[in-house]
Amino acid sequence: MAHALPSAPPILRNSALDAPEIRQARIDLAACFRMAARLGLQEGICNHLSALVPGRPDLMLVNPYGWAFGEITASRLLVCDFEGHVLAGEGVPEATAFYIHARLHMRHPRAVAAFHTHMPNATALSMLEGPPLVWAGQTALKFYGRTAVDEEYNGLALDEAEGDRIAAVMGEADIAFLKNHGVMVVGPSIAEAWDDLYYLERAAEVQRLAFSTNRPLKPVAKDVAERTYAQMREGDRESARLHLESVKRILAREEPGYLD
Repeated sequence: MAHALPSAPPILRNSALDAPEIRQARIDLAACFRMAARLGLQEGICNHLSALVPGRPDLMLVNPYGWAFGEITASRLLVCDFEGHVLAGEGVPEATAFYIHARLHMRHPRAVAAFHTHMPNATALSMLEGPPLVWAGQTALKFYGRTAVDEEYNGLALDEAEGDRIAAVMGEADIAFLKNHGVMVVGPSIAEAWDDLYYLERAAEVQRLAFSTNRPLKPVAKDVAERTYAQMREGDRESARLHLESVKRILAREEPGYLD
């Protein structure tokens, strides 16, 4: 299902890409890959997480084609420009990773991190008619007013036009349900994108379990949903930072190879 980027571009080298803040971004993003693999949020070698390179909004870190999430290390991540040139790392990005992520980062500078997965519960909701999330669970309220829905599945994203279309659907939303496909989560930091990805799948999981009872869901009243969302957002940035720090501590004990 995955596709290599056609006509692999020439590899360029840039020693400035070894700065400490870039090394930290590599570690943070690699930790997200490893924990996503542990939680079953990936699908083979087909899904991708990317982040803008600190200090270089024209470049992105992204996983190389052919490697599963559980194999990603800090140094294995590629640095690419938005034309597909590889400036650091071995290999090339997967084609849909390049066409979706490059266009998304280019069109939405606020999207410092962009995580695309076919994680099972959220993807299951993307396969249903109607709104994917029902505002019936507290965890779901974290995403109240923050979601977009792409209703027009258009096959694989193998050109810039499809990447631009998905970026347009994203608009000002932080989460996009791509009907018949999966989800895209963007955030102003790697930690915040990770936090949203994790809790989105948890919200989808409990909604799916509730659906399985064949009993009616009890939505939260609009005013309460709005108030709860506002309460959650007040502490989201710090909570997300601490969440990713906990992930890195766990991995440092149990999978220290991710730091390589």
